[in-house]
Amino acid sequence: MNFRVDVWEGARIALTSLRSNRLRTVLTTVGIGVGVCTLLAIVGIIQGLNSSFADQLNKIGSNTLQVSKFPWVMNGDWWAYRNRKTLSLDLVDPLRNASEHVVAVAPMMFVNAEVSFQNRKLASVQTMGTSPDYAMTSSVEMGQGRFLTQADVDNRSAVVVIGAEIGKVLFPGINPVGHRILVDRRPYRIAGVIVERGTLLGQNVDLVVMLPYTAFQGHFGTQRDVTLVLAVDQQENVPRVQDRLTETLRRERNTKPGAPDDFAINRPDQLANMYKQLTGALYGAATGVGLITLLVGGIGIMNIMLVSVRERTREIGVRRALGARKHTIILQFLMEAASVSAVGGAMGTAVGMGLAWLVNYLTPLAAAVQPLTVVLGVGFSAVVGLLFGIWPAARAANLDPVEALRHD
Repeated sequence: MNFRVDVWEGARIALTSLRSNRLRTVLTTVGIGVGVCTLLAIVGIIQGLNSSFADQLNKIGSNTLQVSKFPWVMNGDWWAYRNRKTLSLDLVDPLRNASEHVVAVAPMMFVNAEVSFQNRKLASVQTMGTSPDYAMTSSVEMGQGRFLTQADVDNRSAVVVIGAEIGKVLFPGINPVGHRILVDRRPYRIAGVIVERGTLLGQNVDLVVMLPYTAFQGHFGTQRDVTLVLAVDQQENVPRVQDRLTETLRRERNTKPGAPDDFAINRPDQLANMYKQLTGALYGAATGVGLITLLVGGIGIMNIMLVSVRERTREIGVRRALGARKHTIILQFLMEAASVSAVGGAMGTAVGMGLAWLVNYLTPLAAAVQPLTVVLGVGFSAVVGLLFGIWPAARAANLDPVEALRHD
């Protein structure tokens, strides 16, 4: 008998055995299926998070820097950051001149305010004072009208640029440009509407009102924290610019030699590194849970196969007496174990993909299972079946034919 015939015969006998013990087969596949399902569902969610987070970083821009009192990734006492000296608008020009690679610097000041038009009202809208450079630092694209101009800043003009969501809510079906809205009960003329941008790190950036920072200070006061956002000409120049900014900020803020910085220069890659650490831990936890479940499922397969060997001892003896070789018996039981495990892996894959789809449908997370993950899930489950089927297969092959025929 050649190897191909052995494989075919082993597969036929293995499938016959599985069909004759359907309940046992189903119960045996559950352990493997749960392991693969857990692994695929969690990995799918993490892959969706990765895709979503990459989109968020692209919105921030890889060639931008933000200077503020607070670091994005805090490693110290929050109160120590809170008590730092406030950044001022006087830093805009020094930072712009800190490096030839700085192409734009925009201040940002924030407050939440009520925004209304006629009988329509939004209770708490992020209201930001900024400058024309913000369009460059944040890649703002106008859907209607124009962005803020330097003349708006110089004249403290009562004009605003609104996000797409505000336009939809307050002006359904009409062009908002030119209309006057009330921001904190004061009238402002709408100069433009920004195209829809979605969310940024969980915040709806379409629900925003922007006005010249001079008008902002005249309305809401000058005692507001200032954040400065800078655009750099090329991403590779960002580290060099950051060093120059540090020197400039320490000089302008009269920071003593040896004293720690009393400001933070934030870069998108800091968030990326923090996110990689977080998802790395999640991947590790998911892999651990999945492997433990697969291990338990593999032990279950081994136990069931040992029971099967005991029940079919006489059948094995007959086959050996008729000329079946040891490797044929081993192949039969290995194929049986691998088949059970692969079926469990396929079931777990289907359920895991379904859970990932459900998460994608019910939540903002773009959960997705990559084809390679599916192949690895089913393939790895089959390998688990093979590994845990070795001992039962070897035990079956090493049975003494005479003693096996006497087995009752």
